[in-house]
Amino acid sequence: MSSPKFDEGRLMQVLVAPIVSEKATMVAEKSNAVTFKVLQTATKTEIKAAVELMFKVEVKGVSVVNTKGKTKRFGKTMGRRDNVRKAYVTLKPGQELNLSGEAA
Repeated sequence: MSSPKFDEGRLMQVLVAPIVSEKATMVAEKSNAVTFKVLQTATKTEIKAAVELMFKVEVKGVSVVNTKGKTKRFGKTMGRRDNVRKAYVTLKPGQELNLSGEAA
């Protein structure tokens, strides 16, 4: 099975931001997975290709979660947080991704 070809410009936009939280850190330690906030329209194969292109690592699998935004009060007015699409990217054994920014 050949890997599909993606537009490199699109792949650079797929990953919005890494998610650094207590849950994301626990998942990273337990199953060698990294969590990213991704575009709403991103597919699993696009996310995999984007991570492999940007970080030069081998990806084992991708799981995606869609989280609906909460309705919250902002003073007198009611507001709504944005919907978020999270990707849990599992890396192959021996692969490591350092998001802390410190030089290795």
